[in-house]
Amino acid sequence: MINSICVCGAGTMGRGIAQAAAMAGFYTTLYELNESVLEKAKDSIEKSLQALVVKNKIRLTAKEDTLNHLHFTNKLSDCIADVVIEAIFEKPEAKIALFNQLVEINHSETIFASNTSSLSVTEIAKGVKNPERVIGMHFFNPAPVMKLVEVVNTEFTNKQTTAIILELAKQMGKTSVHCKDSPGFIVNRVARPFYIESLRLAEEKIADFSTIDSLMESTGFKMGPFKLMDLIGNDVNYAVSCSVYDQLGQPERLKPSSIQKENVETGKLGKKSGKGYYDYNS
Repeated sequence: MINSICVCGAGTMGRGIAQAAAMAGFYTTLYELNESVLEKAKDSIEKSLQALVVKNKIRLTAKEDTLNHLHFTNKLSDCIADVVIEAIFEKPEAKIALFNQLVEINHSETIFASNTSSLSVTEIAKGVKNPERVIGMHFFNPAPVMKLVEVVNTEFTNKQTTAIILELAKQMGKTSVHCKDSPGFIVNRVARPFYIESLRLAEEKIADFSTIDSLMESTGFKMGPFKLMDLIGNDVNYAVSCSVYDQLGQPERLKPSSIQKENVETGKLGKKSGKGYYDYNS
């Protein structure tokens, strides 16, 4: 039975996962080495919960209960839980090193879940001392709102680990999709042409960003590709595109866009930086 969750990394995804876990009633630790990022996460979660209160989505008591279930720390020694979910930067070496440090201080049944969106969970598991307890648990942004979670098995993952994480997703109010480890899993594999072909149309000057977005939205998409990439973050989206492209042998149809690469290099990351395909500062 899962009572406690530790989320490592207090960026956009990490703090969103921590909020979702605490709202579901789990005792949740949010770990972040950078104190300023941790403080920003505290403020962001409180504002997010208050917005839900104002919109009558939750009661004030639910906000207070959620905050009471949250513990913020920059001490790795505090990261003891039934399930550890890492949401740190997309470098396998860093994820492996973190998990191995946490293996040493946690009990023998602790499960280690990676929120990676495109890295090989199998490669991460191979480097961890207890690979049978490593699994992918890929949330989507914003994590407190989005219902889907991809639960990703490796060749090492045992049945008990899978069953526990599927049940955990359910208890968090999520809809889980169980899949085996592969480049981009399901969603990011399917979504690559949506982004890349849209970028290709813009590169070839067939249509501009807003025209493409408007057209896609008029056909039923809730958000056009450029608005969605700005919401996700161009750095994150571009990294996923590069990862899937490389893992699948660099097929021409999935070649990452030069427009997006330039945006990343010039800091036009989308909403979080104030500018991406659109300007959010005005």
